[in-house]
Amino acid sequence: MAAEHSAIRLLLLEASQNEAERLVSLFRNAGRATRAQRLTDPAGLDELLSQSWDLAILAPPSPELDSLSALRQLRRRVPQLAVIQRVPPDDPAAVLDALRLGARDGIASDNDEHLLLASLRELGNLAERHERRRLEQALAEAEQRCQLLLANAVEAVAYVHDGLHIHVNSAYVELLGYPSAEDLEITPLMDLIAAADQPALREAFRQLRDDPSPRELDCRCVRQDGSTLGVRLRLTPAIYLNEPCVQLHLREERAAPAAEALEEQLREVRFQDTLTGLLNRSRMLELLEDALERARLGAPASFAYLSIDRYPTLLAELGIGAMDELLVALAERLREHFGTLVTLSRFADDAFTALLPQAADASLDSAFERLLGRQERQPLTLAGRTLAISYSIGVVSLDNHTKSAGDLVDRAHRSARQVAQRGGNACKRYDPQEELAAAANRGNLVAMVKQALQQNGFRLLFQPVIGLRGSSHEYYEALLRLVNPQGEEVSPAEFARTARDSGLSGQIDRWVIQQAVRQLGEHRARGHGTRIFVHLSGATLGDLELLPWLRETLQGQQLDAEAVIFQLSEEDLLAQPEQALAMAQRLRRQGHPVTLSGFAAGDPPLAALRLLVPDYVKLSGKLIKDLGQPEHQERLKAMVAELSAQNVQTIAPFVESASVLAQLWQVGVHFIQGYYLQEPSQAMDYEFHPEH
Repeated sequence: MAAEHSAIRLLLLEASQNEAERLVSLFRNAGRATRAQRLTDPAGLDELLSQSWDLAILAPPSPELDSLSALRQLRRRVPQLAVIQRVPPDDPAAVLDALRLGARDGIASDNDEHLLLASLRELGNLAERHERRRLEQALAEAEQRCQLLLANAVEAVAYVHDGLHIHVNSAYVELLGYPSAEDLEITPLMDLIAAADQPALREAFRQLRDDPSPRELDCRCVRQDGSTLGVRLRLTPAIYLNEPCVQLHLREERAAPAAEALEEQLREVRFQDTLTGLLNRSRMLELLEDALERARLGAPASFAYLSIDRYPTLLAELGIGAMDELLVALAERLREHFGTLVTLSRFADDAFTALLPQAADASLDSAFERLLGRQERQPLTLAGRTLAISYSIGVVSLDNHTKSAGDLVDRAHRSARQVAQRGGNACKRYDPQEELAAAANRGNLVAMVKQALQQNGFRLLFQPVIGLRGSSHEYYEALLRLVNPQGEEVSPAEFARTARDSGLSGQIDRWVIQQAVRQLGEHRARGHGTRIFVHLSGATLGDLELLPWLRETLQGQQLDAEAVIFQLSEEDLLAQPEQALAMAQRLRRQGHPVTLSGFAAGDPPLAALRLLVPDYVKLSGKLIKDLGQPEHQERLKAMVAELSAQNVQTIAPFVESASVLAQLWQVGVHFIQGYYLQEPSQAMDYEFHPEH
């Protein structure tokens, strides 16, 4: 079953790129990471249906996009896929048409809340179907194992329904002296019980119907030859072949001690490696899971993987028989070295493992170094040869960040393999930072972001925001950049998307705030009246702990709240209005001005103002791009005038030329920003008031 926050594989049939991105934002703002594929023509469905999808959302039918044809194709090709058909508003007939064609729901295109709730419902149903299939498979496998165990069980077992045997194992047949199981399956149970004990057995069955707790009684059974034997009979409610029944365990009274001893021996053998006498792999994994549970409660422990160096060469030189002798000798030496407090296992043909009751630290390193030193100083003699056997050892601590025993083994094994690649005969502790760096070097963008957060590896740049109408303050916008291990700058949009999908946006916001406030404090201490714009992602809008932390951060630099102006995107405001408005109100109460970025990107252009009247707006880049067209220039001029009437100051970004600057002056914007003035820099070094 997929985790609740695993990425949704979403198939979108949508002509508009902006609308597709808006739909994806709905899911991401609801806390669900989404990997979406947009399709603009139903003709491309065949190729995409070779992949696996969790949900499909189709645009409303239109002359340009025949989504109903796509719906028919999806129902025919992948009937199990949940498809939601969006329809025009106030068109109940279209909803019925979509349902008749097999859509899971028909939803008005202006009802985002209905769309999100219906989508989450279908995703929940999908997760339940996956879980049911997993459980059915697990049940079938468990039933197969139970049948195998039952058939080979030493103890006599039978299943009884309505007083008749429906299944018996071979031990039951042998105990009662019958030639075959078929003979017993047609024999009523009461015929096998001595007459004097039958009333007690009937009473036990009656009690079992009222109370499903297991019942035991001593009685005498009648064997096929007429002889009797005393048994301990245990009755337990059970289900066999989907039928409720009673499971019977028969144990001959005088044979009980021997059977128990045999059972104990079998249990020990099941957990042991038959060659070395150490625990086997499966038992070590069970103990690791138990140790992980204790480690999550604070009990220290570590796990070591000891890989025998040059194992293939040794096997080829010694042969299987001598190699077995060597493994026995190595196991005995490990027992001597570690004593009884360390749990040892033979984990693979060429490896031992150890579960130790202490954290992986310098003292543990010393213990393994002493082992390696002893292997070198005291070589083993085998088949007339002297062998100095060494290990490549990987060690990992158990902590509450480890999900499973399998993860522990993988980490220890990788560390041991790294030692082997460097020549072996050494010990290496698992280093998560080293592994993160390796993943980043391989181009894993999530690893790059995590590494940058942990090692302050982001690059914070500042771009000046220049007032056109006179201003007593200097303004900069803080911009974030990420450089990969090869020294190349990663696209901000790309790593921002990765951060959002992996749940790291909130951490990045705090990193930016902390670094920007620190540098702003240092800059203002040199006599500058500087203010700074800092962006908040959608992930931070619901962070109730941000404001107290922010207050302390500002106090640490002796800054007033008005020195830091927070930017919320218009897209986030429209997608999650309640959270965005609540955050804006809290910021303002604390003294921070609020900016709305990407302003007037939607339709109608001033829709966001109905929700929030900010202190500043940063205009959409599209408005600046279309500025050369007179009708657009007039429209922008009217918009700036309307904003000014509401005491909202406008910022025009992407100013790349003197001609654009002149047009913006005529339009009446208050601030400008762009490469024509200065590209982003690591220092706040723009001369706002140059000396003449």
